[in-house]
Amino acid sequence: MINLTNLDHEFSSLVKEKSGQSIELCFQCQKCASGCPMGELTDYYPHQIIRMVQFGMRERVLQSKAIWLCLSCEACSVRCPNEIKIPAVMDVLRAMAETKTSGREKNAPVFHKIFLNSIKSSGRVHEAVMMVKYKLKTGDLFSDIPLGLRMFRKGKLPLISKGVKNKREIKKIFNRVEQKYSE
Repeated sequence: MINLTNLDHEFSSLVKEKSGQSIELCFQCQKCASGCPMGELTDYYPHQIIRMVQFGMRERVLQSKAIWLCLSCEACSVRCPNEIKIPAVMDVLRAMAETKTSGREKNAPVFHKIFLNSIKSSGRVHEAVMMVKYKLKTGDLFSDIPLGLRMFRKGKLPLISKGVKNKREIKKIFNRVEQKYSE
């Protein structure tokens, strides 16, 4: 049951402004959900998150797993008939949720920050280093050892990362985005 007294009528406008996306154009065709590789693992599909934003359900959205589990793979955006870039919306929602401390995936913000810092510093994700940093930061050192070993044996966790050509450009992108969200 939705408590109408807890709706934030400015939430939709704020998300639209910060993301640059016309979320009011979403008419719930569910094409985004049909292509979402994480859809079955989240509490809400992309179109449901958009609808809750439209309705001003700030608390429910910012406490959802979906905003943290979004891969930003753009599968939803490619399918959207109104060209809404849902990953841009999810980025804004994650930034808003980082200031909250309850009701979300406990370590998702930690992972998200380490993931982005990995890209910012080296231009790409170096999975092995990123996972070591994540494990040290969360204190959960041993829970994924069998999975990590399987991934290493299959070549999915290389010890040496390939570099990128222009790290400075990537840092400039991060600086522009950080500046935009700090305003």
